[in-house]
Amino acid sequence: MVPELLLCLGLGCAGALSPTCLSAQFQRPGDYILGGLFPFGSDTVNLTARSEPTLMRCERLFSDGLVWALGMRFAIDEINNSTTLLPGVTLGYEMHDTCFEPLVALQPSLLFLTRSGSMGTRILCNSTDCQPRVTAVIGPHKSGLCLATAKLFSSFLIPQVSYAASSEKLSNAELYPSFYRTVPSDKNLVEAVVLLLNRFGWNWIATIASDDEYGQGAQEIFLSMAGNNNICIAFEGLIPTDVSEPNAQKQLEDTVNLINKTKVNIIVLFAYSLPAQALLEQSIRMGLSKKVWIGTKAWMVSDIPTSVPNIQSIGTVLGFVMKAGTVPGFQQYVTDLFSSVQQDEFCRQSRELNRLVNADVLGTHCEECDHISLGDLSFMLSISQVQPVHLAVYSVAYALHRALGCTPKACPKAPIRSWQLLHFMDTLPFEVNGQSFRFDQSHSTNTGYNLIFWSWKNGTVSYLPVGGYEQSLHIDESQIQFHTPDQKEPTSECFTHCKPGQVRRIKGFHLCCYDCTDCPENTFWSSEDSSSCIPCLQHQWAPARSTRCYERSQRFLFWDEPLAIALLALMSITVLLTCLTALLFLRNLQTPLVQAAGGERALFALLCLVVLSLSCCLHVGKPSDTLCTTQGVVYALCLTGCFSTFLIKTLEITLVMELPRCAPSLLCWVTHRRSWLLVALCLLTQGLLCLCHLHLGPAYLRSDYKSLPTEVLLVCNTKSWVAFALLHGYNSCLALVCFLGTFMVQTLGKKYNLARGITLATLIYFIIWIFFMAIFPTLRTILRAVTLFATTLTISLGILGTYYLPKCYIILFKPEMNTADCFQNSIQEEPEEGSA
Repeated sequence: MVPELLLCLGLGCAGALSPTCLSAQFQRPGDYILGGLFPFGSDTVNLTARSEPTLMRCERLFSDGLVWALGMRFAIDEINNSTTLLPGVTLGYEMHDTCFEPLVALQPSLLFLTRSGSMGTRILCNSTDCQPRVTAVIGPHKSGLCLATAKLFSSFLIPQVSYAASSEKLSNAELYPSFYRTVPSDKNLVEAVVLLLNRFGWNWIATIASDDEYGQGAQEIFLSMAGNNNICIAFEGLIPTDVSEPNAQKQLEDTVNLINKTKVNIIVLFAYSLPAQALLEQSIRMGLSKKVWIGTKAWMVSDIPTSVPNIQSIGTVLGFVMKAGTVPGFQQYVTDLFSSVQQDEFCRQSRELNRLVNADVLGTHCEECDHISLGDLSFMLSISQVQPVHLAVYSVAYALHRALGCTPKACPKAPIRSWQLLHFMDTLPFEVNGQSFRFDQSHSTNTGYNLIFWSWKNGTVSYLPVGGYEQSLHIDESQIQFHTPDQKEPTSECFTHCKPGQVRRIKGFHLCCYDCTDCPENTFWSSEDSSSCIPCLQHQWAPARSTRCYERSQRFLFWDEPLAIALLALMSITVLLTCLTALLFLRNLQTPLVQAAGGERALFALLCLVVLSLSCCLHVGKPSDTLCTTQGVVYALCLTGCFSTFLIKTLEITLVMELPRCAPSLLCWVTHRRSWLLVALCLLTQGLLCLCHLHLGPAYLRSDYKSLPTEVLLVCNTKSWVAFALLHGYNSCLALVCFLGTFMVQTLGKKYNLARGITLATLIYFIIWIFFMAIFPTLRTILRAVTLFATTLTISLGILGTYYLPKCYIILFKPEMNTADCFQNSIQEEPEEGSA
């Protein structure tokens, strides 16, 4: 290994003097083309600055991506030189940069979907018969990129094999039927981390993840598994993936402060190398005490975190990396390639081959590659895991071998559709370098993990294997040297003191892990040992974070409330107006107008209106069962008394106007004292309905504890809606009869239209009731009592204003109209015999 690296360094130094043609090595023609998606660059240009859909490029070379791409090239060259796997058939390849960006990755992905041999993007051909530009796709490496591209390729069932994406979401074969990967899913990784934590008894930890698909997905699985394995989460946080964002520094500082505040000794970090580097740098700058950092394959073996100054001060670093064997001959292959790309003849041939596959479709694939030396890649060649890329290429090659029906000597060059490879990839194993592999039900290969320990010697880190995980975990604890003085594993303890009014909210099912949360409203905290807030009794209340409950005060419409005073003042005015109207009618009782309006019956109706107005007082003050019952009964009887007089006048008008032949024989029943029998009959009927209402279910007092936060609302509640309908429906029927009998009545000449007043009075009644029925059910405060008060008062005032006040105006200001001529032809009330 050492001689090879020394050779690499020597050749690299020589090759760094002049540009090479390495960028021309990522595209070759062949009978079957494989697409490759690799992160050649790590810094994307500002995507928001684009005003045109131009080609997107990266600014800085990412060494891991270049090594992975060379691994794919090596595997394809190895297969093309094989005499048994695909004899007589050549594989070509097109590799493109993903730049760590889904938008960048989608550009070559769309190119891969174009028809074979075409430069256009016509992908709307028959999906079964259409052969896309590539037979299969290798990559990309990030889960977030794969979630974007896998939907695209799965729509056309083009095999896609990733060499690094581990998100559990990609295990859904129904959503991504053509997606495969040669690495285990995050679920397997998290299982290994949980077993490691349990092995050392670490049950009070912090978990941090990068704010991307990989980090969030792995952390979500970890949190669910931790709760089932007696592991308590002291803190869970996210760190930005792009450290150049404006709030990235603040977010990192907050994360480190929270880690320090929780006093945990164990931190599980799910992140890629760049976010992990930013967090470790911030931890060092802020002087975070030494911890045990448990890492994952995404950053454990990257050269980026280890290059952080004073990185040794962070503590102990343990983590899992996927078990991946070496790829024999790969380093020598890369060495030979770097030697060849400096030769003019080799570069000329490479450019000729590129022209055969339209090398200028997406421009130069890796511009920075021409300025890199082998020495720049020496470290990554020693640690980078190339086997997953190698396996990905071979899995497609074996599927193609079986789909073509190859023999050990030759393969027919038959047209193979991409979707035809899926069956062979799902069901059959493939062998690489004497080792057998196969995809499981979630289209993954579970090769297991190595437990790695960062071992420092003379300021240089080495990745020391100290254990492994396949079906079970095994650890050689003697090789792990923790940062503690005795080099033993640290302990993890939890202690938090909740303030009065706060209780412990346990995370998962474990008493050792909790947050202090405020007791919500209407609950209280009883003691320091309490693990839950105790609800207050129904007649009590409590503010948030309370240590006791308080008695609820009663709420109703008080006599001294401004709103009640205003309504009572309006009621007094209404009662006064009604009494003055009655006095005016009494003084002019024998005049034609008063007699035509009903005479003594008009006075009786005014008396009913006075009582109806005064009944509004029943809605003020503390209610009771008796008051609730009395409200409805008084309202119904008073309104019946008023409407019964209107009914008599309506019948009189109807007889005179509509039935003139029958009028002489029937008018005596509606104009003489006999008419009082009809009034008594209406009141008796309403009285019977009131008794029925009391029997079926009278209104009752209800204490409402839900509508108001700190008070109990006393409201009258309806027990039976049938009884309610009987009580108030009768008056509605009387009003409807009066309305129908008078609204079409016309008066000839200058005679006064008595019917119009009845029409308007009943119309006002119906309008008020419609508004009442629409508003009242939605009210949950003292506005219920206010609405009942206002409705009763408005009806009383409406009847007074529409029927009686116009007649008062005639009596006082138009006495010339108060003559027999205006009220004759039987509409006028005829004096009874013997009346004075």
